[in-house]
Amino acid sequence: MSEHEISKAVVKRLPRYYRYLGDLINARVERIPSNELSDMMNVTASQIRQDLNNFGGFGQQGYGYNVKYLYNEIGKIIGLDKTYNMVVVGGGHLGQAIANYVKFEKRGFSIKCIFDINPELDGKMVRGIPIRMTDELPRFLRENDIQIAALTLPKSGAETVASVLVENGVKAIWNFAHTDLDLPEDVVVENVHLSESLMQLSYDLNHRRTMEKKS
Repeated sequence: MSEHEISKAVVKRLPRYYRYLGDLINARVERIPSNELSDMMNVTASQIRQDLNNFGGFGQQGYGYNVKYLYNEIGKIIGLDKTYNMVVVGGGHLGQAIANYVKFEKRGFSIKCIFDINPELDGKMVRGIPIRMTDELPRFLRENDIQIAALTLPKSGAETVASVLVENGVKAIWNFAHTDLDLPEDVVVENVHLSESLMQLSYDLNHRRTMEKKS
């Protein structure tokens, strides 16, 4: 099956497989049958096999999966065998928290700079990453081959900044701004709406309470 035919649901499960396999490697587990991986992840063994068969299978009947091999192969599928240059636009608490998260670098995501409009932040460092003013952004993008940008700024400025990013070669945007961006089709956007996620949690909690009262 070619990559464009693989469902988004399958692709969204790949990072979870990668995380669990990483835990198994840390626990010195060398191989695992699909039913044991199923028990760990709360995904059916059949679903695991179907997901992985989209990319070639990787398992052996009666043996299961070689944990390290599968971990490396899924990493390649996701693209973690490459290095990506990133910027963060928005130097507030969320932007600085992203810059402080060292595991991004271990996965190949190298944050080169943080940008903000607040002059009080100009020149400050976050874990060795400089904060610069947003008017320097276009030139920095052109000179540093930036592939990914994280937007952690207010809704009002997100669309304008996103346009600047796209005009200067950024092809992937990790959008934390509370708005949906209207961008060209060749730009990949991953929306992370924190308030919507919290509202979903609120709904699930209240739905469970309602069902418990009825039972």
